[in-house]
Amino acid sequence: MSVSERYRRAWESYWKETSDAAGEAIWDADPSLSAAPHSELLAPYADPALPVVDLGCGNGTQTRYLASRFPRAMGVDLSWAAVEHARRADTAGVAEFRQLSLTDREGIRELHEELGDANVYMRAVIHQSDAEDRRPVAEAVAALVGERGRAFVVELTEASKATLGRLAGSPGGPPAKLRRVFDHGLRPADAADAEVPELLVAVGLEILAEGPTALAQTEQWADGSRVELPARWFVVGPQRSVLG
Repeated sequence: MSVSERYRRAWESYWKETSDAAGEAIWDADPSLSAAPHSELLAPYADPALPVVDLGCGNGTQTRYLASRFPRAMGVDLSWAAVEHARRADTAGVAEFRQLSLTDREGIRELHEELGDANVYMRAVIHQSDAEDRRPVAEAVAALVGERGRAFVVELTEASKATLGRLAGSPGGPPAKLRRVFDHGLRPADAADAEVPELLVAVGLEILAEGPTALAQTEQWADGSRVELPARWFVVGPQRSVLG
């Protein structure tokens, strides 16, 4: 199974037209607002000796932070342009980056063979994937976790649509970073709230912890406050019944 050409082209064009400047993508928040607190939520459940894979890594901002928490960090993204951004930004060479579709089951299997069981970080990937790709994305998480890994999955909730609608209705129209998302045909907050946990369980993962959160964005409201999108996080591992 492979992602649609529409979806692939949308992400490739988005990243090709995005500069290397930090925060240029609306979701490219500083790790202190993203991967750092998320890692603290994951830490009680994860083996820190295992590698970590950042799925949908984009320009690698969060991956580089994760490299400070795990012995090996690899960022994976569908877009070649995103991977090129990530490699340019990683001037210290602390992480690895690879182009790979999460719907490429063989590619995911080979990555698991290379790394062994791994911890996984996935921020806001399922919600904007095409409907037919969401289960394969969840399957990729399960495959990489294997028997010993754990994953931190955080996804926008349906309430984010209202927040984005308010932002798009700002005086003068959507701010530039959000406008580029729409212009490239990307669809934020497109999955129903119940779909994410149902998918995770359906592919053999057990929800070990979960809770509400908000994903910080790099846009601001008219009063200067940071835009934050309602989300929900999950820490997952292999179902005990799967392990026998």
